[in-house]
Amino acid sequence: MVRRTRSGGGWQDRGMSISFPRQHARTRRFTLGVPRAFTVSPDGQRVFFLRTKSGVDPVTCLWRYDVPTGAETLLADPAALGADEQDLPPEERARRERTRESAGGIVGYATDNACTAAVFALAGQAYRTELATGETRELPTATPVIDPRLDPTGSRVAYVAGRALRVLDLDTGSDRALAEPENELVCYGLAEFAAAEEMGRFRGYWWSPDGTTLLVERSDESPVNRWHIADPANPGTSATEVRYPAAGTPNADVELILLTVDGARTPVDLGDFPYITEVSWSSDLLVTTQSRDQRTVKLSTVDPETAAVTTVRTDSDPIWLDIVPGVPARTGSGHLVWTADQEDARRLLIDGEPVTPPSLQVRGVNSLDGDTVLFTASEEPTEIDLWSYGPGGLERIAAGGVHSGQTSGGTTVVIGHRLDADGVSVRILQQGKEIGTIASLAERPAIAAPRVELIRAGERELRTAVLLPTGHQPGSGPLPVLLDPYGGPHAQRVTAARAGYLTSQWFADQGFAVVITDGRGTPGRGPAWDRAVHGDLATAVLEDQIEGLTAAAERYPDLDLARVGIRGWSFGGYLAALAVLRRPDVFHAAIAGAPVTDWRLYDTHYTERYLGDPTADPAPYDRSSLLDDAEKLTRPLLLIHGLADDNVVAAHTLRLSSALLAAGRPHSVLPLSGVTHMTPQEVVAENLLLLQVDFLVRSLGGVTPAGLAV
Repeated sequence: MVRRTRSGGGWQDRGMSISFPRQHARTRRFTLGVPRAFTVSPDGQRVFFLRTKSGVDPVTCLWRYDVPTGAETLLADPAALGADEQDLPPEERARRERTRESAGGIVGYATDNACTAAVFALAGQAYRTELATGETRELPTATPVIDPRLDPTGSRVAYVAGRALRVLDLDTGSDRALAEPENELVCYGLAEFAAAEEMGRFRGYWWSPDGTTLLVERSDESPVNRWHIADPANPGTSATEVRYPAAGTPNADVELILLTVDGARTPVDLGDFPYITEVSWSSDLLVTTQSRDQRTVKLSTVDPETAAVTTVRTDSDPIWLDIVPGVPARTGSGHLVWTADQEDARRLLIDGEPVTPPSLQVRGVNSLDGDTVLFTASEEPTEIDLWSYGPGGLERIAAGGVHSGQTSGGTTVVIGHRLDADGVSVRILQQGKEIGTIASLAERPAIAAPRVELIRAGERELRTAVLLPTGHQPGSGPLPVLLDPYGGPHAQRVTAARAGYLTSQWFADQGFAVVITDGRGTPGRGPAWDRAVHGDLATAVLEDQIEGLTAAAERYPDLDLARVGIRGWSFGGYLAALAVLRRPDVFHAAIAGAPVTDWRLYDTHYTERYLGDPTADPAPYDRSSLLDDAEKLTRPLLLIHGLADDNVVAAHTLRLSSALLAAGRPHSVLPLSGVTHMTPQEVVAENLLLLQVDFLVRSLGGVTPAGLAV
């Protein structure tokens, strides 16, 4: 069992050169040094990817892997380019916040179709790298540059600067705006907040295959309510004004426009659906739109010459329809790739016909190689397998963990996490056989390997993970319990991937039994399971946490149900506060990080999917709110919130704190100055873990867990 002592600026693990909290923070949760963002060349001979130079280096570089030889080549290094990212443009900071990007350097890139060159933005400048030689040069563009992308032929670069969509001709050096904003609230070429935060769409423009035309989003934030995010630690700094589309309030007005490189402009009439969820432009131009209540999705084709819109199919559901990554798409032969919920399963469709069985839950489409579709799916919800469907039928490529991948030219990159191995593996396959690997440079965690057991808890067979202190022997003494869930839609905590349990094991090694349960509403178990939280985000998710805890205690008698704490962030923070407010008979202390406390303050696309329109029916919002429960608090509650958070704004915590104060209920609030919904700052991330342990030790009956030296 790990023992800790206080030393200088924090806790140090005895016998180790660095404490886990410091390492966890310094490595950005062990994501630095991990290869990602793979592109496979059309001939399958080269793989391009991003990776930092080590597990503690926060600067991301562009690399090439040569398939025939297995050699890795550094193509573009921000340090060699002399880039300084201290003053990123606000649009780029917002993009990184939406994508939860915690590293710096080259955090995204785009190639031409032949993979001869790549472009990327760095410190507001655009760069072009020759992928054969690594020769990199700065491009003569307007600045600051956001999201540069080569056209498929490699002759032009489109990008956003000053909210205008611009195109640079690489042959002539001519650079001009194809669309300029009419006022400061209009933007061309960037995804609006709702799309980037909730729909998984981070792009705002798309090139035609021949490189002569672009489909461009025009967003107008004029209708969106103005909110202000202040920096109380610096009273001389003006508050930042943001346009935040809270539930039941107006969204940005979004439309699509066809722009030719010679300046012709044609609007696209997509009807009255406000959400543009995805665009795919290969053999034809496909656009999916969604109704405000998210019960209807329309797939349309757009004629690039006339902008005429033709409906291909319309899907509907009485509760809601999810957005599935990677669709729509076309195979090399022109077959339509789509998904649909049938027989309580998300199934892969080719030209409208299901090609996966109801026993397989499709998670998303990763890429296409001719007529072969590479996708992820689950038979067991804790595992995400990599599959392909093509002329040879359905084939499982990788199983037994959490996998993803990319394919082109007969080469497949398989990215895998397993429960029995540290970190990530990146394997290169051809004809189903491994021919090489791409190295992960991530650091090895300075703790023992997570001791995790996955169980099926209760009548619903809730997927639950249980972690005990390293070296703990059954019957050696009661353990206080810490629930460590997310517990809400769109995110799983209980998966067959060791990397997801590192922090939980560290908490366990401080003397806790850690229990993590994925209840109703979490992904991977089918549409009916997902929709069980419709109209009420509180009742079912809390019931399932209690059921998971009870089942774990039956299996592990050392769990002390008289000392149960719960911690979480975002939805998990909401769930933690909910637990001590509504079930103090079960939960004895809670740490709620960045919690949603009043769903009327959260955004339209996420919240209205589950709770509807609060102006039409406020009852689901009342059922799910924490504010009216403030007077019920009888247990220790620590609220943590970043004051610069523009996703779950600090008003959530402040309003709950005010309600608790009005009810005379003691509680603690930890405000984080300058911190957003992420906590990438090293000192902040490290000490947040340490402070949470101290709070739990003090709160759970005043008993110090075994093995914790104080």
